[in-house]
Amino acid sequence: MPTVKLADGELNYRFDGPVDAPVLVLSNSLGTSLGMWDAQVPAFTEHFRVLRYDTRGHGGSSVTPGPYSIEHLGRDVLAMVDSLGVDRFAFCGLSMGGLIAQWLGINAGERLTRLVLCNTGAKIGTDEVWSDRIETVLQGGEQAMRDMRDASISRWFTPAFAKQQPAEVNRITQMIAGTSPQGYAANCAAVRDADFREQLGAIKVPTLVVCGTRDPVTTPEHGRFMQAHIANAALVELDAAHLSNVEMGEGFTQQVLDFLRS
Repeated sequence: MPTVKLADGELNYRFDGPVDAPVLVLSNSLGTSLGMWDAQVPAFTEHFRVLRYDTRGHGGSSVTPGPYSIEHLGRDVLAMVDSLGVDRFAFCGLSMGGLIAQWLGINAGERLTRLVLCNTGAKIGTDEVWSDRIETVLQGGEQAMRDMRDASISRWFTPAFAKQQPAEVNRITQMIAGTSPQGYAANCAAVRDADFREQLGAIKVPTLVVCGTRDPVTTPEHGRFMQAHIANAALVELDAAHLSNVEMGEGFTQQVLDFLRS
């Protein structure tokens, strides 16, 4: 796949859909690649030119020295769309991608047409949890990432989905097993240090918040907080764990499309 050159690395990206359609950018969660959005692409490309990319440190994008910040990752997005000649765009991010979405909404709202914040929060987890994970991954290397794959199943999916769709669960969790430990740790630092609780009021673009009712990572309470602090934000709660776009598939896709096209 093609790459966009940054000042200090490259971002792996992919365009799908009609070249004259409005652009929708999709941003992956921590530990996944742009392939996490595969289920959404057929429907989204009926209405949008879909731009997916691997966040710095993930997939085919550069693993540059860390730690990273959400601002750093947000500026990567702006550099990518500028390089590709995209002026305004809709942006949908899940988990870490949702943090990047919030940064864009706060700092580059004039570039956005719509914003979708999925399974995310203005502040995710505690500093201690993230710092411990960073230490574990840097010390354990590739084996730690394989262990992370197994631990992620219960956070990312409900038990019923994991039992009914083992092939899809394996496809997604293999992404985290294949993620660079250094890249993963650098992005963990970005998530750890992000706190937009006092800045959400700066988001003026039309916004949809998507929650998973059985998400143990970013709970519906996280979503309701964001909705309450972003003017006129809409809220959708889906019967899913953390990766609601994978688990709910068609239901997730339709809710997001309804909002983007409204």
